[in-house]
Amino acid sequence: MKRIARLALALGTAMLMTSVGHAEQKTFKIWWFEEPTTAQGIVWTKALEEFKAKHPDITVSFEQKTFQQLQASGGMILNSDQAPDVLEYNKGNATAGLVASQGLLTNLDDYVKKEGWDKILNEGDLVLSRYDEKGIYGSGPVWGVSVFGEYVSCFYNIDMFEKAGLKPPTTLEEWVADMEAFKQKGLTPLALGAIDTSGQHLLASLAYTKADDAWVQNYQGLKAPLDGAPYLYAAQTLLDWVKKGYINKDSTGMKDPDAALLFTSGKAPMYVSGTWNLGTFASTIKDFKWGQFVIPTPKYSVGSTGNLWVVPKGSKNPDLAAEWISLTLSPKYQAELGNAGGVPIAADLSVITNPIGKNAAAVFKQISDKSGLGFYPDWPVPGYYDVLNQKDTGLFQGSLTAEQFVEQIKQVYDDTQENQ
Repeated sequence: MKRIARLALALGTAMLMTSVGHAEQKTFKIWWFEEPTTAQGIVWTKALEEFKAKHPDITVSFEQKTFQQLQASGGMILNSDQAPDVLEYNKGNATAGLVASQGLLTNLDDYVKKEGWDKILNEGDLVLSRYDEKGIYGSGPVWGVSVFGEYVSCFYNIDMFEKAGLKPPTTLEEWVADMEAFKQKGLTPLALGAIDTSGQHLLASLAYTKADDAWVQNYQGLKAPLDGAPYLYAAQTLLDWVKKGYINKDSTGMKDPDAALLFTSGKAPMYVSGTWNLGTFASTIKDFKWGQFVIPTPKYSVGSTGNLWVVPKGSKNPDLAAEWISLTLSPKYQAELGNAGGVPIAADLSVITNPIGKNAAAVFKQISDKSGLGFYPDWPVPGYYDVLNQKDTGLFQGSLTAEQFVEQIKQVYDDTQENQ
């Protein structure tokens, strides 16, 4: 009997130790939606391997998601037991702000100090990290952290500019003069996806030439009914450019990939779009030199800090999540991001050797240092992206006058502003 008792005791102890061992085994779950071939996807994959090596006692589980998945069901996921410990989430009132206001995210204020993020990021870098109790950006706790930037600029064919004896413009008047010079040579200067993002981004860029601080803050913060004057100027200018042949009339039915092809194939000297094209252009353009210039405005450019790392309220490992954020924000991986052709938010430009990444980071710093990130025109109002695309198309196709365009986008904006 004693032998049986000892055997039972030994067996029980072994089972207990096995149970304790399993209980101590952590699983750290991380999601992002950047494609594997993008600068972020490449660099974060490298960082993930380092993170795994540093924590051999932890099961690190990564899942590749899509932007559309989280746009459609992010709130439901965050409000369930299926949420990861940290994930990439879209910034802005209608996305990160909404789930923050619903109590679905972890307040990161303590980590900002503990991890030293406040020594790396300035307040301009944290504007889209902060949301108030209504989910409006710009004030309140830090609910997420971005480690990269993005902005809209004008890509240009350096060879075509040099052949025409032109330089990148620094004023709107110089830009118009460059377009006129190309038009006189029989070239349509500007490729544009009028029914896609580049159409509304050019429209917003032109509106920003007439916008001051108060207008941008009111517009993006839904703080007042829409003052349509900057948009009226933008719409009138676009119609004038179409009439003069600076923008191809075929653009009225063109999406961004088709417009980008006109640029990458060397048929158009210029193309307005965002830094998300950098990697693709670097790998596909082989026959000419190309670069970027900031669309000439007094201060604001269409752009922002990038998507946010957020920590769900139900995260079982918030300290590890903060460690992950710090790793991707570290000098090593910020430099890696620049050298992969991305736009690091806090890199030492002297250690970036990739000319594309170096220039992109320098331009972003130029915009950020003057607090010139004007964000995106569709952000203030849920569904405004589709509204602007639809009304832009009407404007380009001639079914809407500039005045009608402003009247219709103002109606949608003001209805939301009044009922918030």
